[in-house]
Amino acid sequence: MHLDMTLFLFLAFIAITLGITAWASGRSKSSASFFAAGRSITAWQNGVAVAGDYMSAASFLGIAGLIAFFGYDGFLFSVGWLVAYLTVLLIVAEPLRNAGKYTMADVLAYRMNPRPVRAMASLSTLTVSTFYMIAQMIGAGSLVALLLKGSGISFTVAVSGVGVLMIIYVVFGGMLATTWVQIIKAVLLILGTILLSVLVLAHFHFSFYEFFQAASAVHYHGPDGKEVVKDFMTPGLRFKLPYGPLELISLGVALIFGTAGLPHILVRFYTVPDAKTARYSVVWAMVIIGSFYIMTTFLGFGAATIVGRDFIAKNGGTNMSAPLLAKVIAGDVFFAFICAIAFATILAVVAGLTISASTSFAHDFWTNVIHNGVERKAGEERNVARIAAFVVGAISIAIAIALGPTANVAFLVALAFAVAASANLPVILFSIYWKRFNTTGAVTGLLFGLVGSIVLILIGPSIMGIDPPGTAAAARHAIQHVPIFPLENPGILSVPIGFFGAILGTYLGKVDPRAVQRFEELEVRANTGLGSEKASSH
Repeated sequence: MHLDMTLFLFLAFIAITLGITAWASGRSKSSASFFAAGRSITAWQNGVAVAGDYMSAASFLGIAGLIAFFGYDGFLFSVGWLVAYLTVLLIVAEPLRNAGKYTMADVLAYRMNPRPVRAMASLSTLTVSTFYMIAQMIGAGSLVALLLKGSGISFTVAVSGVGVLMIIYVVFGGMLATTWVQIIKAVLLILGTILLSVLVLAHFHFSFYEFFQAASAVHYHGPDGKEVVKDFMTPGLRFKLPYGPLELISLGVALIFGTAGLPHILVRFYTVPDAKTARYSVVWAMVIIGSFYIMTTFLGFGAATIVGRDFIAKNGGTNMSAPLLAKVIAGDVFFAFICAIAFATILAVVAGLTISASTSFAHDFWTNVIHNGVERKAGEERNVARIAAFVVGAISIAIAIALGPTANVAFLVALAFAVAASANLPVILFSIYWKRFNTTGAVTGLLFGLVGSIVLILIGPSIMGIDPPGTAAAARHAIQHVPIFPLENPGILSVPIGFFGAILGTYLGKVDPRAVQRFEELEVRANTGLGSEKASSH
């Protein structure tokens, strides 16, 4: 029964979102409409859409699974993602809306020599978006193929289907369609999470003491089935010694700083009419995001106590923790509903990634680098973005299928956050807050952060083939597969490299009179909004 219900809900969501895309296509005729939804999105709409963009499948499925499998250590992922959003509020949201037009590079190019800065910023945006998207696509393919097992839908078909849908959303509906897909997904996700959390608490008679008492009694088992730790709340199940504390710090650095540099999050602040709306939308997003990450506690520990870690491991692994919890606690219909929400989550995030990548290529690289800021004919930039969406989508589909459902996608997500934290954030901060900062500093900062994070990932355990500790393969490969860099996430080193590159380039380069002259103007505009409407409409 659950297969039919899941498939029905999947198709219902697709039908609704395609209807929205058809409606939005008639309202996406201009560049401002296509790239920024005509700057017509209200505070609550943008806040819900930002939350929808931010709460990815990694949050809904991944964090619930990590808490279910690793207890206290898994909960630290929730804390990291929740705290990370504060940097978006305090540092980035309002200045970006006030100083830019469509992309992150608009802010950098305001003071600097625009062509080299836009070229590097576009490369960074495409890198972050593509790797993040590939991870989502592999997750989507694995999830859909598993949930619809028996329907004949394979991993390849599932990945291709998700890819085609995201291309349709972006190519025909632009930012307006993407925004409403994200709003619907966020509403469904928060409703599903609230309902599942209430059912979990009801199972424990709405007693927090009884709930956490049961969670602390869960026994953790190793790969060989032997009991390793009796207290599930003991730190160290995921972040093991000797590098566990450093790994946790490195992850935190990447999350906290990387979130404020993720292109698909940043472009959302260009869809609102003014800075005041941007501020209010951040408040809306914080309430929704904060509530969601608090409730992941109930999803994760609920799955560990009610379903059982060993049962989850035999029925799809960590990512199936929340769906299996829904099935055990409320039956097949609720299971199908939660699965459909997971599918909607993936589609919405992938659409956001696609439009940020295609916008950056069309606006930054095509118009401002190749054609020196001149749109040669009406609608050219918009058409280039649509072609770019096709290309980015096709590449992501091909790579996701080539890597296959068993690929280690953790390093792809780590790479996306690490690149965003190491390359994007330093140059955004220095552009807005450092008067001496110049074009050389912006280019070297982006280059050092981009190359540094990628190299550290390549020489780290995610790529160099380290097997899970305690397995026979790990014992066999201990000598020949020792990684050069011991941490899975390079943030603890790559972020300082990005800042160092930006500072070094600034002092090696000549003082840029244009950058110095326009600093005070940018500072006023970024912090007050004066002149931002002119910048948005030119």
